[in-house]
Amino acid sequence: MIRIQSSILWKAAVALCIVMSACSKSSDPDPDPVPPDPPVTVSIKGADISWVTEMEAAGKKFYTAGGQEKECFALMQSLGFNTIRLRVWVNPADNYNSVADVVAKAKRAQALGLQVMIDFHYSDTWADPGHQEKPATWATLTFGELKAAVAQHTQSVLQQLKSEGVTVQWVQAGNETNDGMLWPDGKASEHMDNYAALITAAFDAAKSVYPSAKVIVHVSNGWDNDLFRWNIGGLAAAGAKFDIVGLSMYPGYAPSGWAAANTACLAIMNDIVTRYNKGVMVVEAGMPWDDAATSKAFLDDLIRKTASVKDDRGLGVFYWEPEAYGGWKGYTLGAFDNTGKPTIALDPFKN
Repeated sequence: MIRIQSSILWKAAVALCIVMSACSKSSDPDPDPVPPDPPVTVSIKGADISWVTEMEAAGKKFYTAGGQEKECFALMQSLGFNTIRLRVWVNPADNYNSVADVVAKAKRAQALGLQVMIDFHYSDTWADPGHQEKPATWATLTFGELKAAVAQHTQSVLQQLKSEGVTVQWVQAGNETNDGMLWPDGKASEHMDNYAALITAAFDAAKSVYPSAKVIVHVSNGWDNDLFRWNIGGLAAAGAKFDIVGLSMYPGYAPSGWAAANTACLAIMNDIVTRYNKGVMVVEAGMPWDDAATSKAFLDDLIRKTASVKDDRGLGVFYWEPEAYGGWKGYTLGAFDNTGKPTIALDPFKN
């Protein structure tokens, strides 16, 4: 009986040693761990927050997701943005988007180490696919005088920024110029050569102040291949000078949803790189603020697709006025909720 018990105890001890040895081995760190995949992202993560000074003057406050009040530019930086885009109008009815307003905002961005893009509308108000109205003071100019006015305005604004210590990395020559700019003289469907000449005038003026700045041509509907082939192809054929093609992506206007729009956008961006040897950038994007989960999926996919553009020519993605909230100016494609806090839509910019 004693011998049997001793045998049993010996076998149990051996078994325990084996189990302990196995547990020890299984808990050892992997000598060659597989590193996690790096996030797929772009180098330029931008926000156009041109409304910020007007919103502040109206008493709007901005908050972290946790509800802490935070200055808007610093809040953008904490959300992962590294670049601020600012529009400039020639002679706006009020101070907003004037040269002085743009300089003040650009200095706030620069003070935080944020990069700056300046978006020239070449109008006293909004310029977009359906509106390319000349500034009132340019209305009677000849085309030669119009080119000179574009050059002078571009150079003057940029020189004022430079004199205030601001470095401008990107200059957008016109805003959503689907059918050209400064109508009727620069309407692309009627005067493609004039449109190209105006873009070149802006390019030369920008380079005279900031030689290393990149000049962008901006076209909307980033899923419309025919539009880009016609517009950018026309500029290229006419000898226009520019560095980057900017696209707008508001998939609510696309015919077949955001996923199909993003797929088409990637094909267009790769086509631009191949055909025209230009970098590409999504300079405007937005979706309804109250569907933040869908917006997050859209932006995550758009950023990944832009990062995958051939030859590393997919440079960045910008959200247009993410800070707009509470029905500001009737705009509902911001990325803040009605209490002034960012939604999860902006999470992809944190990678």
